[in-house]
Amino acid sequence: MKEIRIRSNEAGQRLDKFLHKYLKEAGSGFLFKMMRKKNITLNGKKCEGKEKLAEGDCIQLFLADETIEKFRGQVLGSEGQSDKKDEVKRSAGSASPSKEKGTPDILREYKNAFHKIGNLEIIYEDRHILAVNKPAGILTQKANPGDYSLNEWLVGYLLARKEISPEELNTFRPSVCNRLDRNTSGLVLCGKSLAGTQMLSGLLRDRSVHKYYRLFVKGRLEEEKLLQSWLIKDKKTNQVMIFNTKPQSRIDKKQKVEEIKTGIRPLAWLEDCTYVEAELFTGKTHQIRAHLASIGHPLLGDAKYGDPSFNRKYAGRGVKSQLLHAYRVEFPEKMATPFEVLSGKILTAKEPEIFRRLQD
Repeated sequence: MKEIRIRSNEAGQRLDKFLHKYLKEAGSGFLFKMMRKKNITLNGKKCEGKEKLAEGDCIQLFLADETIEKFRGQVLGSEGQSDKKDEVKRSAGSASPSKEKGTPDILREYKNAFHKIGNLEIIYEDRHILAVNKPAGILTQKANPGDYSLNEWLVGYLLARKEISPEELNTFRPSVCNRLDRNTSGLVLCGKSLAGTQMLSGLLRDRSVHKYYRLFVKGRLEEEKLLQSWLIKDKKTNQVMIFNTKPQSRIDKKQKVEEIKTGIRPLAWLEDCTYVEAELFTGKTHQIRAHLASIGHPLLGDAKYGDPSFNRKYAGRGVKSQLLHAYRVEFPEKMATPFEVLSGKILTAKEPEIFRRLQD
């Protein structure tokens, strides 16, 4: 029999979801059968799987050690240890000499991402969330298996600070909660705890946290306005199309027609461009870039929706990629426990140096 004590990072999720993470090779049918037969219990009582776990709860697995080991698959243990598969590889001489002895590949990946990406500006941090200023050129999430992204950096950062253990990563992994394009810089919200991740995901989903961006666009924008249009994404080209009225036909029946709203406010007028603040009332793929381009004010440096001749003109002034920066987020006035400290909080990410140079 094995007992599992629920920690703070694991609390708040359903029992069945926790079991799927802990015994990741076991099927749903097996898990529910074991609960029905009381071979899996919660706090000494029969359970159904829909119970929400609290910190300190105790799950009992009345299963053979071999069965538990079989269904756990590759497991991250304490520092300096790995699962049996790693031990077999090392004994067979298949582990690379350059790799850390006894460290599973996934842990190496987190540590390498933390060191490769390096120190990033932390805008805000508490036990539940972290806000970081992402430079342009860094992915928020992997695009390919060999990529290093902010997601891996986050886990590597928390491992280095010993705020999470390798063993805890089996049932909860901290993650980025809002995505930015590789070449968009600025504020990214990350969940350090399960409660923090759920809170941020909920706020972003229901649009109760307000997001503002800073950018340079071609031409002179004279006044503040709310842009309302319709968007269709072409998955084959990873581009979106903007329509002023809801389109009645689509290139592909699987394509979704989505309404978008973008608030824009001019901050300063330069030679042939405008420094703008944009508020996202909806958050769709390439929304700001495509929406501004659709009204004749393409984003400076944007290779996909921008003006090539306009971009070339500014390349000599140091503009190498799109000048779009996630500048500010504003939290709701009243946040529930344990997030009261975030009530009405405004987080701001300093703009890249190129933004200041263009305004000099």
